[in-house]
Amino acid sequence: LCVPAVPVLFKQALENTAVEEGKSVSLRCELTKADATVVWKKGEATLQASAKYEMKQKGTVAELAIHNAEPEDA
Repeated sequence: LCVPAVPVLFKQALENTAVEEGKSVSLRCELTKADATVVWKKGEATLQASAKYEMKQKGTVAELAIHNAEPEDA
């Protein structure tokens, strides 16, 4: 029996969020499938975990925290 894979979709997409320069902000999205692989990008560049970018994922919720936000993070 061959069962086609169900695509992962966004149940809750990212929302525009404003933050003061130098503060931290958290961006969240919710997926239709738990523990799906999430890749965070800014334009074409893939973001890597660092002191500035913190990625978390629990079940269907993926979160990106940006610390010390700057205008270039828009």
